Amino acid sequence: MSFKSGFVTIIGRPNVGKSTLLNNVIGEKIAIMSDKPQTTRHKITAMYTDEEVQIIFVDTPGIHRPKSKLGDFMVNSAKGAIANVDVVILMVDNSMKIGPGDQYLLDFITEAKAEVILVINKVDLLTPEEFKAIYETYSKFDFIKNIMGLSAINAKGVKELVEAIKAELPVGPPLYPKDFLTDQSERTIVSEIIREKVLKYIDDEIPHGVAVEVQSMKFRQDKPICDIEADIICEKKSHKGIIIGKEGRKLKGIGKSARQDIEVLLDMKVNLQLWVKVREGWRDNQGILKNLGYKE
Repeated sequence: MSFKSGFVTIIGRPNVGKSTLLNNVIGEKIAIMSDKPQTTRHKITAMYTDEEVQIIFVDTPGIHRPKSKLGDFMVNSAKGAIANVDVVILMVDNSMKIGPGDQYLLDFITEAKAEVILVINKVDLLTPEEFKAIYETYSKFDFIKNIMGLSAINAKGVKELVEAIKAELPVGPPLYPKDFLTDQSERTIVSEIIREKVLKYIDDEIPHGVAVEVQSMKFRQDKPICDIEADIICEKKSHKGIIIGKEGRKLKGIGKSARQDIEVLLDMKVNLQLWVKVREGWRDNQGILKNLGYKE
């Protein structure tokens, strides 16, 4: 059998499960996960390689109508991700009807000159009748070539999806070393892990006015320890108090949880120091966005 390789992008409404699917396919935590929408802000390239294929996944920010310069960046990032790929995975979940957001998404991907596989996520929450209703709703779109159901959080149906992708990819050599998992730097993944924990600990009080900037990552020469200093950036002074919490409890919880994940990522002990800083209106400040890595 000839080796295959190609590019696949995963798109869908915010919070539909794209990052969970990506992490389960790759087998490593590449993209952060949260129950809050618009969690992913960068395109994330990750590689799945076996004896037959190399699939280069491009995860995208959840597609939504932008309301800030950060939102513009996220949508433009998603648009760029559907250009020149071999397969587009369109993820939907247990929502029964196609609303305005779904229609915006469908109009969005008609531009893609690629095979489109519709993935109905969260099938564990659906009855057979509900699954059939969603299937029939989307089967009327001619550009959707295949429809599959899975549960990304339980990895149910993930192997079958990989096989479906394999069938659509062209013959070609691997484009990255076989042990290469992502083009994201350790520094970027560390900042995203910290941001994931912020989203987890602050509930819905400060939805998306938070960013994380890693100021330094230093690996000690005498022992396997990494010293990390990072700023949690928020938009309002009142948000700073919420993130820190009473007697610093929330910030301590964020730090402990992030440190545990970062230690797994780096395979060593981590000394993590976090500070909370206010940058009013940072989501509409081009200079701050550029410093945080949100570049076209």
